[in-house]
Amino acid sequence: MTFLGMPSASPLPEDGARDLTLLYRGPLASCDYDCPYCPFAKRRDSIEQLRADRAALERFTGWAAGRAGTGDTLSLLFTPWGEGLVRSWYRRALVELSRLPHVRRVAIQTNLSCRTGWLAEADLDALALWVTFHPGQVTRDRFLAKCRELDALGVRYSVGVVGRPEHLAEAHQLRAELVEDVYLWVNAAEGLGYTDAEAAQWTALDPYFEYSRHAHPSAGLPCRTGESVLSVDGDGTVRRCHFVRDVLGNLYDGSYRARLRPRACPLPVCDCHIGYVHLETLPLYELFGAGVLERVPHGWPGGR
Repeated sequence: MTFLGMPSASPLPEDGARDLTLLYRGPLASCDYDCPYCPFAKRRDSIEQLRADRAALERFTGWAAGRAGTGDTLSLLFTPWGEGLVRSWYRRALVELSRLPHVRRVAIQTNLSCRTGWLAEADLDALALWVTFHPGQVTRDRFLAKCRELDALGVRYSVGVVGRPEHLAEAHQLRAELVEDVYLWVNAAEGLGYTDAEAAQWTALDPYFEYSRHAHPSAGLPCRTGESVLSVDGDGTVRRCHFVRDVLGNLYDGSYRARLRPRACPLPVCDCHIGYVHLETLPLYELFGAGVLERVPHGWPGGR
């Protein structure tokens, strides 16, 4: 197999094998959607910026391939600012990473606007998708057609929506037309409070909506980030998570490893799923089991 990036010539000296979850976010910021509620500033990436993103991703993929034989096991979630799967290098990276025996899971957040045939080349025991439906950017019928392609291929995935009032009817219709064994999650809209009656409408779609509805107090509480869960950017800078800016070291020189240890959260609250799912005070690892990265609850109907 030919990998996108070249691993290090020889692994760094080991300080003990690690089971690591890495959230990777490179410089990609372009998206084919322009959602008015998106909290991320989108831009059209230049050719130079796209080349830089590709080089960064290839370096990361090469590093992951180079962990073979070190005893490390990896779970990888790509959380790009923009849409990654419309770019060939993200599709290829997911396929190649899925085939590595020391990669337990590789997943990506996506709007599913890409073609899906490439997924047939992946190891679908390891690859999964975290898919978001954006009403106003794509018709429900077109989106569902893509979901049916995933079903036919046997891809493990979840589907979600942002819980805005104008999305409620579309979300209910989406739930009715998705196959039963696909979990539909709802993200609380940023800055939008929900009455109990409003929350009940979303909970009817997502029985776990309450976890998203309220920010979670986190100051001083134990969190897996900084010990077994890490955030990595395109330069290889390692932080405990996307929301705490303190640097732990660099992925490529191995300097981060000496700083892996249990840590309490330094922030007053955590209000994003990719952050609070790792809080040890919440039962979300038990709830999601092996589906933490792709947001699929353990034992969801159909066993997906």
